[in-house]
Amino acid sequence: MKEIYLAGGCYWGVQKYCDNIRGVLSTEVGFANGRVDNPYYALVKKGDTGYAETVRVVYGDSLPLRALLRLFFRIIDPTVLDRQGHDVGNQYRTGVYFTDPADEPIIREELSKLEESCNLPVVTECAPLRNFYTAEEYHQKYLDKNPGGYCHVPLSAIDWVKGVDPNDYAQ
Repeated sequence: MKEIYLAGGCYWGVQKYCDNIRGVLSTEVGFANGRVDNPYYALVKKGDTGYAETVRVVYGDSLPLRALLRLFFRIIDPTVLDRQGHDVGNQYRTGVYFTDPADEPIIREELSKLEESCNLPVVTECAPLRNFYTAEEYHQKYLDKNPGGYCHVPLSAIDWVKGVDPNDYAQ
């Protein structure tokens, strides 16, 4: 099993999307790479903790990291700083945070390719995971509990990714 931490704006939709990727074993929403101990949603929402709403993604060997990143990049705007959809603030920045140093060159290479295809500077962070705190239980699998809940990730993308063979994205 491997893990990666993906920040893509509001974590509800990112979690639902990742849960539907073949090869993802589990997900958990929380807060990554901030400055205070034991953050919670109301505190992070104020925007001054340095935390990003982030999804911890545990995945198996059948899912190459490149494929996972390429699928993730389909649901974010990597050229926008501190905003995704209607959510604005530093806590909604995009980022890929790693625990295995061997993942860094892969992430940087994929971000570089993404920037070439965007023709704009990519502001998505690539950094080691410094810390991660799990969000409150009511945020876990939020869109499963609240099917009509807000989501900046299009529901069509969430449905689409269910049928994707990740190996098609690894090349």
